[in-house]
Amino acid sequence: MHDRHRSPRFYPYFKDCIGAIDGTYIPLTVPSNLFVQYLNRKGRTTQNVLAVCDFDMRFSFVLAGWPGSAHDMRVFNDATSTFTDQFPHPPPGKYYLVDSGYPNRLGYLAPYKGTKYHMQEYRNVGPQGKEEIFNFMHSSLRNVVERAFGVMKMKWRMLRDVPPYSTVKQSMIICSCMALHNFMRTSGVHDRHFEQLNRDANYVPLEAFEFQPDPEVAEDEWNVMNQFRDSIATALCTGV
Repeated sequence: MHDRHRSPRFYPYFKDCIGAIDGTYIPLTVPSNLFVQYLNRKGRTTQNVLAVCDFDMRFSFVLAGWPGSAHDMRVFNDATSTFTDQFPHPPPGKYYLVDSGYPNRLGYLAPYKGTKYHMQEYRNVGPQGKEEIFNFMHSSLRNVVERAFGVMKMKWRMLRDVPPYSTVKQSMIICSCMALHNFMRTSGVHDRHFEQLNRDANYVPLEAFEFQPDPEVAEDEWNVMNQFRDSIATALCTGV
């Protein structure tokens, strides 16, 4: 169990969570015949990059190369099926945190849909009711992947404007930056960008939100994870 889970805010409610999954958009330059394909909903040509992140802000899996027009679930389905031997599937009884762009399904715990989610939405009025309380705590813990994306983009400025190589080479640059990110994080050397995040567990660099359209909401699947989410939400409200 990661130390962050031992906080009374999250323990025992999220004790079996092993990381977070999200997609991020990286700007890239493409030839005119690929322009529409790589155009995301904010009008930028991007790649939609999926990553699995642990609670030390290290990437344990990355899939780059999908065009910005691709839905997060399409990228996720490709990661878990085409790369099934490399994807770090959650062991039985464990799960990843995902946002509203993914369904609530076994091994992947999503927030309640149609309810305030991101922490900044609660600045003026705190969470009310079990669904908002759950979403607030879920967001507080899942932001580790947003923090990892943010510090990566803050550190490797090349990702703000990747040179106009082939799309394959641009994907390789993205993966290389993520590998360097992991090396810096694991090496333990002093680093001002990581130190800034270490001082505040809720700080998310603005770079994490650049070029990012709002996720398309995926319908939840009716399964045991819905009941599991309800049980956590109830426990958070009652303190049990």
